Amino acid sequence: MTYFNNLKNKISRKKAVICILGLGYVGSAILKKFTDKGFPTIGIDKDNKKIKKKYKKSILSNDYKLVKKADVIIIALPTPLAKNMTPDLSYIKICIKQIQKYLKKGQLISLESTVNPGTTEDLIASEIKRKKFKISKDFFIVFSPERISPELKVKNKKIKYNLYNTPKICSGYSSRCQILGKLLYQKISKKIVVASSLKVAETTKMIENIFRSINIALVNELKMFLTKIDIDVNEALDLADTKPFGFTKFSPGPGFGGHCIPLDPFYLYWLAKKNNFNLKLIKTSGTINREITNWITNKILSFIKKKNIKLFNKKILILGVAYKKNIDDIRESPALKIAEKLSQNGYDFEYSDPHVPIVLFKNKIKKAKKLTKALLKKYKIIFIATDHSKFNYKFISKNAKYIFDSRNIIKNRNLNYFKV
Repeated sequence: MTYFNNLKNKISRKKAVICILGLGYVGSAILKKFTDKGFPTIGIDKDNKKIKKKYKKSILSNDYKLVKKADVIIIALPTPLAKNMTPDLSYIKICIKQIQKYLKKGQLISLESTVNPGTTEDLIASEIKRKKFKISKDFFIVFSPERISPELKVKNKKIKYNLYNTPKICSGYSSRCQILGKLLYQKISKKIVVASSLKVAETTKMIENIFRSINIALVNELKMFLTKIDIDVNEALDLADTKPFGFTKFSPGPGFGGHCIPLDPFYLYWLAKKNNFNLKLIKTSGTINREITNWITNKILSFIKKKNIKLFNKKILILGVAYKKNIDDIRESPALKIAEKLSQNGYDFEYSDPHVPIVLFKNKIKKAKKLTKALLKKYKIIFIATDHSKFNYKFISKNAKYIFDSRNIIKNRNLNYFKV
């Protein structure tokens, strides 16, 4: 039996051993899904905290030697930006270096990390060729970009789109790789959409995040301008959204957060620059979405100075430090960026967030405060950074002295209320 047919048979019968490299919220969700579907699974991560979690019938370890036991290796590692805004693929490079001596004929590697077009071939296919394997004959390569919401991390939270019902893009180095990749992901996803090449699939993930970054930047820039001429941007957007075609509504906020929107578009920007092409909108949208945090900070500082507000311990109260509602993820959190800018101007903060019990800020641990009447009375300025559903906004509106609302969540209040 050929390596192709053998692996195809193993995947079909759920006998293929699936090994996930990287157990963040993406990798752990994939591991759980394959385990629940009856596959033997292995999870590998260098973070000992992540491998202490228990998954039924799954082996968790920090030892790359277990790759030898795998039939399918799925890489779900972070791909951040370096300080100079260039791609940092070090996690993937180190991983490939660590596992290369344990790779064997008949295996399949699927990369799920967000990368710029050409990365799967440059980093993975090139290494497989150096190993003298013959891709498509005795080794198989797939790229399938993750589309997993951070909301999956929140316990007991029901979300509309999960790993099963979100269409899964799949591409292969060759038609045989593509067939195996599609067969693999059909076991955990309802709909598989096949891309014609690895590069097209890699680009698709870029476009998804660029689309959001540019549209968020558009409404944030409109907010800054329309506020200046006393027009309510939120009402204007709501009215525009009544058009049943040709319009997709995005809402302004305090800036973008997470890993995808603030970082991933610059992977394509870097590639374009390398090819002597300037993707202006990507750079401009990134600038605007960072500028909005300065704009909000200045609004708060100007108000304090103009009204000569005396703050308890020079602190404001921030409601929500997660980068979006109803999750516990603080990566690239705009709330914490604004807190940093306030700190540079001599102000500190406390915060309340039902999903984030502690944060590390300037090497000090801050603990979330329970949202009470006393807390709202203690801190004169309340900044709503994240509109978690668990917050009681009527209660907040009734008891807060001054409210700066970056999410347009407070209704029917005009006195000492400011949309930012």
